[in-house]
Amino acid sequence: MEILKLTAPCKDYLWGGNRLREEYGKKSDADKIAESWELSCHKDGESIIANGKDAGKTLTQYVAENKSSLGTNCDRFEYFPILIKLIDAKDNLSVQVHPDNEYAMRVEGEYGKTEMWYIVDCNDDAKLIYGFDKEISREEFAKRIEENTLLEVTNNVPVHKGDVFYITAGTLHAIGSGILIAEIQQNSNTTYRVYDYGRVGADGKPRQLHVEKAVEVTELCPPKYDTKPEGKPEKIEGGEKTLLRSCEYFNVNKIKVAGDVTLSATEKSFNSILVLDGKGEINGQEADKGDSFFIPAAFGEYKISGELEIIVTDII
Repeated sequence: MEILKLTAPCKDYLWGGNRLREEYGKKSDADKIAESWELSCHKDGESIIANGKDAGKTLTQYVAENKSSLGTNCDRFEYFPILIKLIDAKDNLSVQVHPDNEYAMRVEGEYGKTEMWYIVDCNDDAKLIYGFDKEISREEFAKRIEENTLLEVTNNVPVHKGDVFYITAGTLHAIGSGILIAEIQQNSNTTYRVYDYGRVGADGKPRQLHVEKAVEVTELCPPKYDTKPEGKPEKIEGGEKTLLRSCEYFNVNKIKVAGDVTLSATEKSFNSILVLDGKGEINGQEADKGDSFFIPAAFGEYKISGELEIIVTDII
């Protein structure tokens, strides 16, 4: 059993920049890199194994051949449960919403999307949209989309490095310009766009909106939220650990490594490691800023050494 280093597929959406190429070592033939899909078994972009005897295979192929690598906590999911991304928003993303599981499975044939954002970096004046600033009706929502007045009733939240946003399915949202995010989400690519700042796609036409579906699935009340991590920083041997968010879909911790930290992948769940900053090793294998690793379930203990900031994701 090996620790798998992953190569991420990259997306060149029109709002992206090039920080992921310049600072995180991502590679793409496109002019910009908006997203890198760091842990993905989704058909729209699959992680490729970069090392060991399975080098060149997709993570999807590996999991199909090694079903126990997911762990027993994943047995309740119909397919690979999560998707992890780095997102570089040089410009504003569209205002959008994701459906819940019931609606998405019925209408789109895949899971809905609840997600968590960890703000890796941002401009001093950065903001994002998180729900509405007041309760509105479905009729008003549809009318405001049609009349381009939706931004008059959105909840605009100032963003700071280290903030955590938990975006449940049905919550209207949009990442603002100048924000770099690590996103942990359900394994879904279903998005309903409702406002796009009048932009056009590569074909010169306005990008598609999904108004009817969005009106059906969006929660129209102001959301309750807290931008602090769910847990407080706690000292561990060789570093510091902070629970960012734990829910039915994923369990996410940030660990600052300053020396040697020992972690474990039990038979219950795989571990995903995403290196946000620094340099070091995982069981002697080089680990640099921007690297992503999959540790199969039941691998047991492994050691992370160096000076790094990492995000560790598993399923509970």
